[in-house]
Amino acid sequence: MNQVSLNKYDEIVMKLLHYFITVEGYSPIVLHGAQNEIWLENMNSDYKIVRIVTNYIHNDEQYDFDVFRARKIMGRIKKKTFSLGMNGISIFLNLGENVHFDDKESPKNLLCVSVNDMDGLVKNKDLMNIFPDLKKDTDFKEEGMELFIKVTSDINRKNEEEAKKVENVFKMKKPIVTYILIGICVLVYILMTFLGNGSYDNETLLKYGALFKPFVTEYNEYFRLLTCAFVHIGMIHLLFNMYALYVIGAQLESFLGKVQYLIIYIFSALTGSILSCVFTSNAISAGASGAIFGLLGSLLYFGYHYRVYLGNVLKSQIIPLLIFNLMLGFVLVGVDSAAHIGGLIGGLLMTMALGIKYKSTTSEKVNGWILTIIFTSFITYMAFFV
Repeated sequence: MNQVSLNKYDEIVMKLLHYFITVEGYSPIVLHGAQNEIWLENMNSDYKIVRIVTNYIHNDEQYDFDVFRARKIMGRIKKKTFSLGMNGISIFLNLGENVHFDDKESPKNLLCVSVNDMDGLVKNKDLMNIFPDLKKDTDFKEEGMELFIKVTSDINRKNEEEAKKVENVFKMKKPIVTYILIGICVLVYILMTFLGNGSYDNETLLKYGALFKPFVTEYNEYFRLLTCAFVHIGMIHLLFNMYALYVIGAQLESFLGKVQYLIIYIFSALTGSILSCVFTSNAISAGASGAIFGLLGSLLYFGYHYRVYLGNVLKSQIIPLLIFNLMLGFVLVGVDSAAHIGGLIGGLLMTMALGIKYKSTTSEKVNGWILTIIFTSFITYMAFFV
């Protein structure tokens, strides 16, 4: 095999790509019109964007325009990915002598670094503070074509692994738990209709587990906090909730898995019922809407973590649907908006506590459990001890 020599810029780029993709978990971003620059993203990193610029920049004006353009692109990425904040790094490999880089300060949210070779890269204090393993993980014995083969092979392997993870999460599975939940709700409605006096009869509603706060507090019938989620008042109420459960639940069960999905559903139903008891004392309440709003909250949290894939869906479908249904609850008479809000918050927090596959960190899960316990304790206290 003939020995192939790489120029210093090719060597730096290859080693940086290998490090950021295989070690730090960044993924390439496709930007139309971008030449001689590589954009990488990792939404779980403190520096979500890393940009490697190989283009020759010959003066201050060209440098300033490049930085301005990079920040504008980062702003668009921030909006698209619903990121609350976005820090980035621009690594310049080919600045001309007419660029007075040492006299410039990095703009807000964009750290600018200039390096000319590998020695300068691993000695850069800013980069080493952020990525302390950079020197160790860019020290290769291979050179020339061997280096090229190793880097491309490792990157391809990493990309295949990530693709399998994404496929595993988004591949549709049969929503068995959702079907069971729908079946229970339909069965309860049939029993109320044929063995009781119908779903509009208060005595029948209470017999089959509807929520009535005096029964909870005076007779310790705490089971009603959950059973009410399987009781519906009228055919329209049942059909509307079951359709929403089928559409939202089938997707979320596939994304999260059956056990996690069921835990979130049950917990959302409970928090919805508890918050309902805070604001209603003598009204009979029933329906799966509190739990369904919990699924919406869970889907919102899941979508945020996979916003690279679901960013447009979040913006065009999930968030508008959530806002519309919340507003509808405040406008229509007889809708238990407190249950909707309680379920929404409960579903979001429990999803945070249980974690999102391949995305959530241990600290995020711990924070999720802490917030879940605080929220549940607070609404329970307000509902039954005040």
